Amino acid sequence: MRPAAAAAFRHADRMSEILLARDHDYAVLRRALAARDIERLRRGAYTAVDPAAAPIGAAEHARRRAEQTVVAVHRQLTAHHVVSHESAALLHGAPVWEMPSRVHLIQRYGSNAGSAPDIVRHRSILADDEIVTVAGVPVTSVTRTVLDCVCTMPPLAGLVLADWALGTGVERAGLLAALADRSDRRNRRQARLVLDLADGGAQSPWETRTRYVLLRAGFPRPRTQVPVVTRLGTFHCDVGWDGWGPLIEFDGFVKYQDGVLRPGYDADAARFVEKRRDDAIRATGRALVRVTARDKASDIVRWVLRETPAHQRPRLDPRLDLPEP
Repeated sequence: MRPAAAAAFRHADRMSEILLARDHDYAVLRRALAARDIERLRRGAYTAVDPAAAPIGAAEHARRRAEQTVVAVHRQLTAHHVVSHESAALLHGAPVWEMPSRVHLIQRYGSNAGSAPDIVRHRSILADDEIVTVAGVPVTSVTRTVLDCVCTMPPLAGLVLADWALGTGVERAGLLAALADRSDRRNRRQARLVLDLADGGAQSPWETRTRYVLLRAGFPRPRTQVPVVTRLGTFHCDVGWDGWGPLIEFDGFVKYQDGVLRPGYDADAARFVEKRRDDAIRATGRALVRVTARDKASDIVRWVLRETPAHQRPRLDPRLDLPEP
Protein backbone atom coordinates (compact mmCIF):
# COMPACT_ATOMS: atom_id res chain seq x y z
CA MET A 1 0.00 0.00 0.00
CA ARG A 2 1.41 3.40 -0.98
CA PRO A 3 2.13 5.87 1.89
CA ALA A 4 -0.74 8.22 1.01
CA ALA A 5 -3.19 5.35 0.62
CA ALA A 6 -2.12 3.78 3.92
CA ALA A 7 -2.45 7.10 5.71
CA ALA A 8 -5.89 7.68 4.19
CA PHE A 9 -7.01 4.28 5.45
CA ARG A 10 -5.70 5.01 8.95
CA HIS A 11 -7.23 8.50 9.13
CA ALA A 12 -10.56 7.63 7.50
CA ASP A 13 -12.51 7.87 10.75
CA ARG A 14 -10.69 10.90 12.20
CA MET A 15 -12.87 13.47 10.42
CA SER A 16 -16.02 12.24 12.18
CA GLU A 17 -14.32 12.60 15.57
CA ILE A 18 -13.70 16.33 15.04
CA LEU A 19 -16.35 18.84 16.09
CA LEU A 20 -16.23 22.45 14.93
CA ALA A 21 -17.80 25.10 17.14
CA ARG A 22 -19.40 26.80 14.16
CA ASP A 23 -21.49 23.66 13.53
CA HIS A 24 -22.78 23.16 17.09
CA ASP A 25 -24.54 25.02 19.87
CA TYR A 26 -21.89 26.58 22.10
CA ALA A 27 -23.75 25.76 25.34
CA VAL A 28 -23.89 22.09 24.33
CA LEU A 29 -20.17 22.08 23.61
CA ARG A 30 -19.42 23.70 26.98
CA ARG A 31 -21.38 21.01 28.80
CA ALA A 32 -19.68 18.26 26.82
CA LEU A 33 -16.27 19.77 27.57
CA ALA A 34 -17.07 19.99 31.28
CA ALA A 35 -18.24 16.37 31.25
CA ARG A 36 -15.03 15.37 29.43
CA ASP A 37 -17.01 13.97 26.54
CA ILE A 38 -14.88 16.11 24.21
CA GLU A 39 -11.38 17.60 24.27
CA ARG A 40 -10.24 20.90 22.81
CA LEU A 41 -7.86 20.63 19.86
CA ARG A 42 -7.52 24.33 19.09
CA ARG A 43 -9.75 27.38 19.10
CA GLY A 44 -13.12 26.37 17.70
CA ALA A 45 -12.25 22.68 17.24
CA TYR A 46 -12.82 19.70 19.53
CA THR A 47 -12.47 15.94 19.36
CA ALA A 48 -14.89 13.38 20.75
CA VAL A 49 -13.73 11.20 23.65
CA ASP A 50 -14.67 7.52 23.60
CA PRO A 51 -14.54 6.15 27.17
CA ALA A 52 -14.83 2.62 25.85
CA ALA A 53 -11.78 2.94 23.61
CA ALA A 54 -8.69 0.92 24.48
CA PRO A 55 -6.09 3.00 26.35
CA ILE A 56 -3.12 4.23 24.32
CA GLY A 57 0.32 5.49 25.29
CA ALA A 58 1.22 9.14 25.72
CA ALA A 59 3.22 9.25 22.49
CA GLU A 60 0.42 7.75 20.42
CA HIS A 61 -2.11 10.07 22.05
CA ALA A 62 0.06 13.11 21.25
CA ARG A 63 0.39 12.02 17.63
CA ARG A 64 -3.34 11.44 17.29
CA ARG A 65 -4.06 14.90 18.69
CA ALA A 66 -1.54 16.46 16.30
CA GLU A 67 -3.08 14.66 13.31
CA GLN A 68 -6.58 15.69 14.34
CA THR A 69 -5.46 19.30 14.74
CA VAL A 70 -4.17 19.29 11.17
CA VAL A 71 -7.51 17.97 9.93
CA ALA A 72 -9.40 20.51 12.08
CA VAL A 73 -7.42 23.42 10.62
CA HIS A 74 -8.19 22.14 7.13
CA ARG A 75 -11.90 22.00 7.88
CA GLN A 76 -11.92 25.44 9.47
CA LEU A 77 -10.20 27.26 6.62
CA THR A 78 -12.07 28.54 3.59
CA ALA A 79 -9.09 29.90 1.62
CA HIS A 80 -7.20 27.55 -0.71
CA HIS A 81 -4.38 25.76 1.10
CA VAL A 82 -2.25 22.60 1.06
CA VAL A 83 -0.96 20.97 4.25
CA SER A 84 2.85 20.84 4.12
CA HIS A 85 6.14 20.21 5.93
CA GLU A 86 5.94 18.14 9.13
CA SER A 87 2.14 18.45 9.19
CA ALA A 88 2.00 16.68 5.83
CA ALA A 89 4.50 14.11 7.12
CA LEU A 90 2.09 13.29 9.95
CA LEU A 91 -0.79 12.65 7.57
CA HIS A 92 1.44 10.55 5.32
CA GLY A 93 2.11 8.33 8.34
CA ALA A 94 5.78 9.25 8.66
CA PRO A 95 7.60 9.13 11.99
CA VAL A 96 8.70 12.50 13.34
CA TRP A 97 11.53 13.31 15.71
CA GLU A 98 9.46 15.88 17.59
CA MET A 99 5.69 16.20 17.52
CA PRO A 100 4.88 19.50 15.74
CA SER A 101 2.96 22.05 17.78
CA ARG A 102 1.93 24.13 14.76
CA VAL A 103 0.18 23.30 11.49
CA HIS A 104 2.12 24.08 8.32
CA LEU A 105 0.31 25.18 5.16
CA ILE A 106 1.38 26.27 1.71
CA GLN A 107 -0.73 29.13 0.37
CA ARG A 108 -0.35 31.80 -2.25
CA TYR A 109 -0.12 34.42 0.48
CA GLY A 110 1.97 34.53 3.63
CA SER A 111 1.14 35.18 7.26
CA ASN A 112 -0.03 38.49 8.69
CA ALA A 113 -0.35 40.05 12.10
CA GLY A 114 -3.77 38.50 12.62
CA SER A 115 -2.73 34.95 11.78
CA ALA A 116 -3.42 32.18 14.29
CA PRO A 117 -0.25 31.44 16.32
CA ASP A 118 -0.59 27.69 15.77
CA ILE A 119 -0.53 27.98 11.96
CA VAL A 120 2.58 28.54 9.84
CA ARG A 121 1.85 29.75 6.31
CA HIS A 122 4.44 29.27 3.57
CA ARG A 123 4.12 31.24 0.37
CA SER A 124 4.78 29.02 -2.62
CA ILE A 125 3.28 27.71 -5.85
CA LEU A 126 2.94 23.95 -6.15
CA ALA A 127 2.94 21.88 -9.32
CA ASP A 128 -0.02 19.55 -9.84
CA ASP A 129 2.08 16.46 -9.13
CA GLU A 130 3.20 17.95 -5.78
CA ILE A 131 -0.33 17.76 -4.33
CA VAL A 132 -2.10 14.59 -3.21
CA THR A 133 -5.16 13.93 -1.06
CA VAL A 134 -5.02 12.02 2.23
CA ALA A 135 -8.31 11.36 4.05
CA GLY A 136 -9.89 14.21 2.12
CA VAL A 137 -7.13 16.68 3.04
CA PRO A 138 -4.90 18.24 0.36
CA VAL A 139 -1.28 17.61 1.31
CA THR A 140 2.07 17.91 -0.40
CA SER A 141 3.35 14.73 -2.05
CA VAL A 142 5.82 12.55 -0.18
CA THR A 143 8.72 13.86 -2.27
CA ARG A 144 7.76 17.51 -1.78
CA THR A 145 7.11 16.91 1.92
CA VAL A 146 10.52 15.34 2.49
CA LEU A 147 12.29 18.14 0.60
CA ASP A 148 10.42 20.84 2.52
CA CYS A 149 11.41 19.16 5.78
CA VAL A 150 15.08 18.47 5.05
CA CYS A 151 15.46 22.09 3.90
CA THR A 152 13.90 23.63 7.01
CA MET A 153 14.33 21.22 9.93
CA PRO A 154 17.45 20.36 11.95
CA PRO A 155 19.44 17.59 10.21
CA LEU A 156 18.45 14.84 12.66
CA ALA A 157 14.74 15.58 12.29
CA GLY A 158 15.13 15.71 8.52
CA LEU A 159 17.10 12.45 8.51
CA VAL A 160 14.28 10.67 10.34
CA LEU A 161 11.91 11.60 7.50
CA ALA A 162 14.44 10.85 4.75
CA ASP A 163 15.10 7.39 6.25
CA TRP A 164 11.35 6.75 6.33
CA ALA A 165 10.91 7.85 2.72
CA LEU A 166 13.63 5.52 1.45
CA GLY A 167 12.16 2.72 3.55
CA THR A 168 8.78 3.15 1.83
CA GLY A 169 10.34 2.84 -1.62
CA VAL A 170 11.04 6.46 -2.55
CA GLU A 171 14.30 6.56 -4.52
CA ARG A 172 17.20 8.69 -3.31
CA ALA A 173 18.00 9.65 -6.90
CA GLY A 174 14.49 10.98 -7.35
CA LEU A 175 14.73 13.09 -4.19
CA LEU A 176 18.11 14.50 -5.22
CA ALA A 177 16.82 15.29 -8.71
CA ALA A 178 13.77 17.05 -7.26
CA LEU A 179 16.06 18.99 -4.93
CA ALA A 180 18.20 20.12 -7.88
CA ASP A 181 15.07 21.34 -9.68
CA ARG A 182 13.74 23.15 -6.61
CA SER A 183 13.30 26.87 -7.22
CA ASP A 184 13.89 27.72 -3.56
CA ARG A 185 17.65 27.35 -3.14
CA ARG A 186 17.78 27.97 0.61
CA ASN A 187 19.54 25.29 2.70
CA ARG A 188 20.15 23.13 -0.36
CA ARG A 189 23.57 22.03 0.88
CA GLN A 190 22.12 20.81 4.19
CA ALA A 191 19.30 19.02 2.37
CA ARG A 192 21.73 17.24 0.04
CA LEU A 193 23.83 16.15 3.02
CA VAL A 194 20.80 14.69 4.80
CA LEU A 195 19.59 12.87 1.68
CA ASP A 196 23.08 11.43 1.12
CA LEU A 197 23.17 10.09 4.68
CA ALA A 198 19.66 8.63 4.60
CA ASP A 199 19.25 4.87 5.00
CA GLY A 200 15.95 3.14 4.41
CA GLY A 201 16.86 0.29 6.76
CA ALA A 202 16.24 2.39 9.88
CA GLN A 203 13.14 1.05 11.61
CA SER A 204 12.56 3.81 14.17
CA PRO A 205 13.57 7.43 14.81
CA TRP A 206 15.77 6.23 17.66
CA GLU A 207 17.72 3.95 15.33
CA THR A 208 18.21 6.99 13.11
CA ARG A 209 19.38 8.98 16.11
CA THR A 210 21.89 6.25 17.05
CA ARG A 211 23.34 6.31 13.53
CA TYR A 212 23.39 10.13 13.56
CA VAL A 213 25.37 10.15 16.83
CA LEU A 214 28.01 7.86 15.30
CA LEU A 215 28.21 9.89 12.10
CA ARG A 216 28.55 13.14 14.02
CA ALA A 217 31.35 11.66 16.16
CA GLY A 218 33.32 10.85 12.99
CA PHE A 219 32.88 7.09 12.73
CA PRO A 220 32.92 5.57 9.24
CA ARG A 221 29.42 5.49 7.82
CA PRO A 222 27.51 2.70 9.58
CA ARG A 223 24.93 0.57 7.86
CA THR A 224 21.56 -0.65 9.07
CA GLN A 225 20.24 -4.19 9.49
CA VAL A 226 23.72 -5.76 9.57
CA PRO A 227 23.42 -9.53 8.92
CA VAL A 228 25.17 -11.84 11.38
CA VAL A 229 25.34 -15.59 10.71
CA THR A 230 25.15 -17.53 14.00
CA ARG A 231 24.54 -21.10 15.16
CA LEU A 232 20.85 -20.18 15.57
CA GLY A 233 20.53 -18.66 12.10
CA THR A 234 21.05 -15.24 10.57
CA PHE A 235 20.09 -12.24 12.66
CA HIS A 236 20.02 -8.59 11.64
CA CYS A 237 21.30 -5.93 14.03
CA ASP A 238 20.06 -2.35 13.94
CA VAL A 239 23.34 -0.52 13.29
CA GLY A 240 26.96 -1.51 12.73
CA TRP A 241 29.73 -2.13 10.26
CA ASP A 242 30.58 -5.14 8.12
CA GLY A 243 33.37 -7.21 9.61
CA TRP A 244 34.58 -4.92 12.38
CA GLY A 245 33.49 -3.11 15.52
CA PRO A 246 30.51 -3.83 17.74
CA LEU A 247 26.93 -4.28 16.58
CA ILE A 248 24.44 -1.83 18.05
CA GLU A 249 20.84 -2.50 19.02
CA PHE A 250 18.32 0.09 20.16
CA ASP A 251 16.17 -1.02 23.07
CA GLY A 252 12.73 0.47 23.65
CA PHE A 253 10.97 -0.08 26.98
CA VAL A 254 7.75 -1.12 25.24
CA LYS A 255 9.00 -4.59 24.33
CA TYR A 256 9.53 -5.41 28.02
CA GLN A 257 5.87 -4.93 28.92
CA ASP A 258 3.34 -7.76 28.72
CA GLY A 259 0.61 -7.39 26.12
CA VAL A 260 1.83 -4.06 24.72
CA LEU A 261 3.03 -5.09 21.29
CA ARG A 262 0.12 -7.46 20.65
CA PRO A 263 -2.52 -9.37 22.61
CA GLY A 264 -0.91 -12.17 24.60
CA TYR A 265 2.60 -10.75 24.20
CA ASP A 266 4.84 -12.30 26.89
CA ALA A 267 7.70 -9.98 27.82
CA ASP A 268 9.55 -12.65 29.85
CA ALA A 269 9.49 -15.07 26.91
CA ALA A 270 10.73 -12.27 24.65
CA ARG A 271 13.62 -11.55 27.03
CA PHE A 272 14.62 -15.24 26.96
CA VAL A 273 14.59 -15.31 23.16
CA GLU A 274 16.57 -12.07 23.09
CA LYS A 275 19.22 -13.49 25.45
CA ARG A 276 19.70 -16.57 23.27
CA ARG A 277 20.01 -14.31 20.24
CA ASP A 278 22.57 -12.06 21.97
CA ASP A 279 24.61 -15.05 23.14
CA ALA A 280 24.66 -16.49 19.63
CA ILE A 281 25.81 -13.17 18.17
CA ARG A 282 28.59 -12.76 20.74
CA ALA A 283 29.73 -16.33 20.07
CA THR A 284 30.67 -15.22 16.54
CA GLY A 285 33.23 -12.87 18.06
CA ARG A 286 31.22 -9.68 17.55
CA ALA A 287 30.52 -7.43 20.53
CA LEU A 288 26.98 -6.17 21.06
CA VAL A 289 26.10 -2.72 22.45
CA ARG A 290 22.53 -1.97 23.51
CA VAL A 291 21.43 1.66 23.73
CA THR A 292 18.23 3.35 24.89
CA ALA A 293 16.52 6.69 24.44
CA ARG A 294 17.97 7.87 27.75
CA ASP A 295 21.60 7.31 26.80
CA LYS A 296 23.76 10.36 26.12
CA ALA A 297 25.48 10.68 22.77
CA SER A 298 28.88 10.82 24.49
CA ASP A 299 28.16 7.54 26.28
CA ILE A 300 27.17 5.79 23.05
CA VAL A 301 30.43 6.90 21.41
CA ARG A 302 32.46 5.77 24.42
CA TRP A 303 30.77 2.34 24.56
CA VAL A 304 31.32 1.71 20.86
CA LEU A 305 34.99 2.65 21.11
CA ARG A 306 35.41 0.47 24.20
CA GLU A 307 33.99 -2.55 22.38
CA THR A 308 36.10 -2.01 19.25
CA PRO A 309 39.47 -3.83 19.24
CA ALA A 310 42.41 -1.43 19.38
CA HIS A 311 43.69 -2.42 15.94
CA GLN A 312 40.27 -1.68 14.40
CA ARG A 313 39.52 1.50 16.32
CA PRO A 314 39.05 4.39 13.88
CA ARG A 315 40.55 7.82 14.34
CA LEU A 316 37.55 10.01 14.97
CA ASP A 317 37.25 13.33 13.19
CA PRO A 318 33.98 14.89 14.47
CA ARG A 319 31.75 16.37 11.77
CA LEU A 320 31.03 20.05 12.13
CA ASP A 321 28.24 19.89 9.54
CA LEU A 322 26.06 17.80 11.87
CA PRO A 323 24.88 19.75 14.94
CA GLU A 324 24.35 18.13 18.30
CA PRO A 325 20.99 16.32 18.39
